[in-house]
Formats: sequence, structure tokens, C-alpha cells
Amino acid sequence: MLLHFYDHVSSTHRMQNGNAHHTLTYWSVFFSFGLCIAFLGPTICDLQSQTNSTIDQITWVFFSQQFCLLIGSSIGGVFKRTLLSALSALFVSALIISVIFAIIPLCNNVLLLAVAMAVSGLAMGIIDTIANIQLVTIYQKDSAVFLQALHFFIGFGALVSPLIADPFLSEGGCGNSTGNGSQIMHHVRFMLRHTPILEPNITQSHPVHAGEEEESSVHYAFWIMALINIPVPLAVLFLMYREQLIPCCPSGTPRLLDKDELAMEHQQGAESTEEEQKEHEAGGHGDIFSCCRNDNLRGLPVSFFMIHILGGLVLFMTDGIVGAYAGFVYYYGVAPPMSLPPKTAGYLASIFWAAITAGRLLSIPLSYRFQPVRLLMFNLAGAIVTVLMLLIFYTSSTFLFVGTCLCGLFLSSIFPCMLAYTEDILDYQGCATSVLVTSAGMGEMVMQVLVGSIIHTEGSYSFLLCGMVIACLGFIVFIGLMLFHRMHRNYLTGTKKKSAMVEEPAGEQDGSAKTEQKENS
Repeated sequence: MLLHFYDHVSSTHRMQNGNAHHTLTYWSVFFSFGLCIAFLGPTICDLQSQTNSTIDQITWVFFSQQFCLLIGSSIGGVFKRTLLSALSALFVSALIISVIFAIIPLCNNVLLLAVAMAVSGLAMGIIDTIANIQLVTIYQKDSAVFLQALHFFIGFGALVSPLIADPFLSEGGCGNSTGNGSQIMHHVRFMLRHTPILEPNITQSHPVHAGEEEESSVHYAFWIMALINIPVPLAVLFLMYREQLIPCCPSGTPRLLDKDELAMEHQQGAESTEEEQKEHEAGGHGDIFSCCRNDNLRGLPVSFFMIHILGGLVLFMTDGIVGAYAGFVYYYGVAPPMSLPPKTAGYLASIFWAAITAGRLLSIPLSYRFQPVRLLMFNLAGAIVTVLMLLIFYTSSTFLFVGTCLCGLFLSSIFPCMLAYTEDILDYQGCATSVLVTSAGMGEMVMQVLVGSIIHTEGSYSFLLCGMVIACLGFIVFIGLMLFHRMHRNYLTGTKKKSAMVEEPAGEQDGSAKTEQKENS
């Protein structure tokens, strides 16, 4: 299905002259993004035991990753100035993710783990901004389909990550979740586990010394993910070599082009030069700081700014739900009243990301047939209804799995649809991509810390209640965005009418002047 729509759209001129290779590379880099964003949820208890921390302390590991992801998203546009800097940043970022996977098992305290996750978050933010900007710049009006495919690969990587981690998760669950009480329970479980009456065969074959605990094997999962991610930076490196952007390597043989292709490349080069000049004057798809410094923003209407703000707030809410749900659904599953076995609860994150992956794959043909605003309305309403049903049937473990699947389906395509929707409103001349990517990263950062703190103090049931409140706020903000879209459209219509009225008298004056000149002659 993905290849069918890719081939269908490739019949247009936008897919010619090497765009296919660039697009596939950007998609593969987003696989690294998804691989890195989803492993914290199911491994949270093992990492908690590895670092000897509480659930409240391990929440700050989420914060460090999302905070640096926000920074990376904000500065990612800087590397878009040239193709060399963009691909170099993608190569380094994808390589950093593999290195971080390899060193996570060596982090023995929560501070070292937070630093490692902060570095990975910085790499993820750079990947997020550059890949989105490049695809929007290449395809513009056709970008909705390709953005859906791009974010499908996030879901695919996020699906693979929990599946790799699940066989290596420990059976004991979260041991240090709530201070002294949990430490006492952990000690009781330890004493009962190693009582000769209860487990004679185990104690005879494996004598246990005092203070010894079950050894976790989750480090194998991280090393496997590091190896799986290695082909991604290699793919970026190959694209750089193909484009002759590696200074230390001999340039490859240039591809033979016929006259038409040479003329087309020359024309595209001239158009790109003009676009770069316009982008430099009007801000373009640069980093968010250059957007804020743009002097041409002074004459723009209020609706222009409100579209950026409200679009960012919608993604702040919805991506915040995605981050919080993926991060804490495992903890919610093993905690009362669900009290699922750790192995069973480990599948919740996999099902959530599998639903996101399937939803983004399904959204590729849907975005080709329906406008992004309709998909956004449907997905936001569906997310609210799903979380409401999870609240009603909060004791049903079966509906927890069903609701997790539905929640992933509805939340899956909100980000690419919002990106295509706002860029279409602003005619691809604003800084919407950088603003939206930054807002989404900020939402994941804030909501994970907020929801984690509330769960720590109020209990696991507050997890779903927080999701319901956030989803309703996001829907209200989206209604406001649609109202400002109408205001901005009316403003553009009025501006075009005024410019037409100004040009018409000028044309009449020129015509009368020519007539007088003829009569005098």
C-alpha cells in the first residue's frame, strides 16, 4: 500500500531528479527516532532497578530526553541551510542514537541515565525538524501523503523497540516505585522468593546469598537495538556519497543526463536560488529563533500568529498524550486495580505503537482523499471518546488492550495532518514546521513530567483522568484554530481585492497616457 501511493505520486515532476532517494533516506532516519522514543515505557521498571531509583526520579529521565528533544527541534532548522549540513546532522544524530543504546546498560545511577537520554533527545530533535522541513520543502502541496509515510516510520521503529525489549524484561515488576513501603515489600518478596520451602529446586540448584537480587538481562535488548539502528547512519552516509558531499572520499562518477534533464536541473537550480533568497528575506523554514527575529512579521495580521500558536497548542496536547501514554501505560497496567503480570503489561506499549504504525499507514491513502482538517476533527473526537471509555471500564483488562489500540489509531496521524494543515493555510511561507515540531516536543516533555508526578502522588487512576482532560483541551483549541483560519482566509481575500483595485487604476492611467501620446503625435 505504501509503495503503491508512493509510485502514484511519483508520476508528478516532484519525484524526479533524485527526490526518491532523499525521501527514502528521511523515512529511514525516522525509524531511528521511533526506535529511541518507545523503549523507556516497557523498560522503566528494569531501568528503575538498574539505577536504584523511584518512579518519581525516573520520570526526570523522560524530562531530560524531551527537554533536549525540544532544544534539538528548535535549533534543527540551522542545519537546513545547505544539503551538506542537513545530511551531516542527520548522519551524526542517527549514529549518536546507536551509541546511546550501547551505553545505557552501563548507567548505574539515574543522573548518568538522564545525561545519556538528554544526548539522545538532542539527536532526535534534530532529526525531527530536518526531516519534516525537507519533505515539506520538496513536496509542498503534496507533502501530506509523504508526511504520513514519514511518521509511519516513527511508529514502525516504536513498534520494534518494545518487541525487542519484551523477552528481556524482568518478572518482578517495579520494585522502588513508592519509597519505604515499596522497599519493605521488595524485601518481603525477596525473602519469600528464596525460601527453601517455597522454591526448593531453585535454591538447591542456585544457592542464593543474602542481599542477592534477580539479575536483569535487559541490557541485551539495548545492544540489539544499537545493532539494528546501525544501517540508518550508513544509509545517510551513502546518500552523502551519492550526492558527492563527502570531502575525504573521491567523487563518484556523475550520472549522465540528457539535454532535457540538464535543462530541468538548470531551471530548478535557478528556482531554488530564488526560493533561498525569498526564504532569507521572509524567514522561510528556518529555525524557530530566526522566525522570531523576522522583521517582515510586523505587518502581518493577528490571525497569522494565532494559527501558529493554536496549531502548536494542539500538538502540545496531543503529542503530550502520546508521550505520557507510551511512557506510563505499562506502569498503569502492573499497578492496581489492573495488576497485570509484567510480561502481559509489556505488550501494552507494543500494541499502542503498533496501532500508531497501522494508523499512519492507513492515513496515507486517507490523506490523499480527504482534507487534513477533516481527519484532524475525526481523530481528536475519537481520542476523546476512547479515553472516556477507558475511564468508564477502568477495571477491565480486556478493554485496556482494546482502548490502547484505538487510542493509538486516533492519535497516530494528528501530527502530520496538523503540519500539512497549517502549512497549507500559510501557503508554505511561514515558520509553521519549526513552531509545530518545537511545540510537539515541548508537549511530550511537560506532559510526561506532569502525568508522572500526578501518578506518583494521586495513584494510577489519575493516568486516564489526565489523558481525558488534555484531550478535551486539545479539541477546544482546535476549534479556535478553525475560527482563526476563517479570519485569515477573509484577510487574504480582502488583501487580494485591494491589490486588484490598486492595479486597475494604474493600468487605466497607463492606457490613457498612451492614447494622449498617439493623439499628440
